[in-house]
Amino acid sequence: MFTGIVQAIGNIAAIERVAGDMRLVVRTAELPFSSYAVGDSIAVNGACLTATALHADGFDTDVSTETLAVTSLGSLSVGSQVNLEPSLRLGDRLGGHLVSGHIDCLGKVTALSKDARSIRLRVAIAPEFARYVARKGSVCVDGVSLTINAVSANVIDLNIIPHTAETTIIGNYSVGTVVNIEVDLLARYVERLLLKDEGGLSMEFLKTNGYV
Repeated sequence: MFTGIVQAIGNIAAIERVAGDMRLVVRTAELPFSSYAVGDSIAVNGACLTATALHADGFDTDVSTETLAVTSLGSLSVGSQVNLEPSLRLGDRLGGHLVSGHIDCLGKVTALSKDARSIRLRVAIAPEFARYVARKGSVCVDGVSLTINAVSANVIDLNIIPHTAETTIIGNYSVGTVVNIEVDLLARYVERLLLKDEGGLSMEFLKTNGYV
């Protein structure tokens, strides 16, 4: 599990195509790799990946064909910057929201504008995932936990404060940038509970019993 609070920006030092999938070498001086172990999970642009080798200033990781199919990682090149977050440890502060590192869909930046000292960011997500986003709810964009300011159809409006723009790759976004999207876990579980045809709760049941 992750929290959507990026701990470092890394750089892609090498990419190797291996039998249809991909191996990445990621470098950064901002994480204490001596305290990690092979097999640990590290989110790269929000996608949970496994460290297969560790170095003083980075790690290697394999990216499966499934991950390449549902994330933007396949478009990375040597020199690309990526958001990094090691997995949570028991007792760590949950500064953002609960994030699994399992990307739901890709989004595309459709607009960028200044809003005082912040950046107003507009992102279009896959229409089938629009039901999982709500005003003042949470969404994870390239591994960054963000609050949704507004929703219009399948487009979400986000406010990026200066600190977030400076400490993540969001500061490098432009119109057309493709991003990894993970919707809020709670929204998915609520939907599951409300699926009447699978024996879950129904809106009728909740109304009858005074819950809504």
